[in-house]
Amino acid sequence: MDDGLATSASAGGAVNDGASRQPASPRELPFSPYREFSRAEWARLREDTPMTLVPRDLEQLSGVTEELSMAEVEQIYLPMSRLLNLYVAATQELYAATGRFLGQRDIKVPFIIGIAGSVAVGKSTTARVLKALLARWPDHPRVDLITTDGFLFPNAELERRGIMHRKGFPESFDGTRLLSFLARVKSGEAHVEAPVYSHFHYDILPEQSIVIERPDILIVEGLNVLQPAKPPSNGDAVPFVSDFFDFSIYLDADMAILEQWYLTRFMKLRATAFRDPAAYFHRYSTLSPDAAHERALEIWRTINQRNLEENILPTRQRARLILRKGNSHHIESVSLRKL
Repeated sequence: MDDGLATSASAGGAVNDGASRQPASPRELPFSPYREFSRAEWARLREDTPMTLVPRDLEQLSGVTEELSMAEVEQIYLPMSRLLNLYVAATQELYAATGRFLGQRDIKVPFIIGIAGSVAVGKSTTARVLKALLARWPDHPRVDLITTDGFLFPNAELERRGIMHRKGFPESFDGTRLLSFLARVKSGEAHVEAPVYSHFHYDILPEQSIVIERPDILIVEGLNVLQPAKPPSNGDAVPFVSDFFDFSIYLDADMAILEQWYLTRFMKLRATAFRDPAAYFHRYSTLSPDAAHERALEIWRTINQRNLEENILPTRQRARLILRKGNSHHIESVSLRKL
């Protein structure tokens, strides 16, 4: 099946009926490495952080099926913005201290934030909101955002390898290129290019690139960004994508909820973007509603759900911050890893 990720905002995965095999959530662990906050408890941590977005901003930042509210920004994202601002300041001080120790002049190194989670959970929306909020802090006005979709192998290469049906799984990404990109950004290079992926064409755009030029903060959003590599038997160093992160976030939700969000998004795209004859998934716009729903459910359960269960969900406990969503896309609880 070459259409496994028809509506994946970042090409990727999920679960079959494996809810019983999910890792324990932070709240269920008797000795959790996380500090837990209810929505109300987390909202109080905003303190005097100013609201820098207006309602018209939210229209541009909302997702296909996720409509942002001012309450969500005020209660969830403003406290998160305050926390990240403190982390950025502390990290900058640490870099300065290390530079003094090594006798090196300061080199501007971006603070990198990784955002992981399932297809349809709202990673892109979270990334956009954080980008907008963090760029309004005076100490780090330049914030860039990339998705790891651009580091997928082109469709022709996936076909050559016989893994087109596993697009979004770890082996479908050019990990070497992604690690090289992050290493160059983190070393302070002035000009680093990243490839561009088109969901409309469902492929890499070979003539386009995103240029990263020493931002204050770089947000990296993707399915598998927290997944560790298998360590070699000889003990040689093997870098993980997350080795380059200064902070990491995992967006979480129940399997049944994720499935419903995916189906809702698929059906909405079927009635909009898929209707363009040039769209890769135009063929789905001609299906009857029942047939389209059945096809979307098949894609979710055989590809996206499986990828989530096998590769994405097991990385949840590696995140520094876990945002737990309820049915309405509102974040109901927050888990912050203890230092």
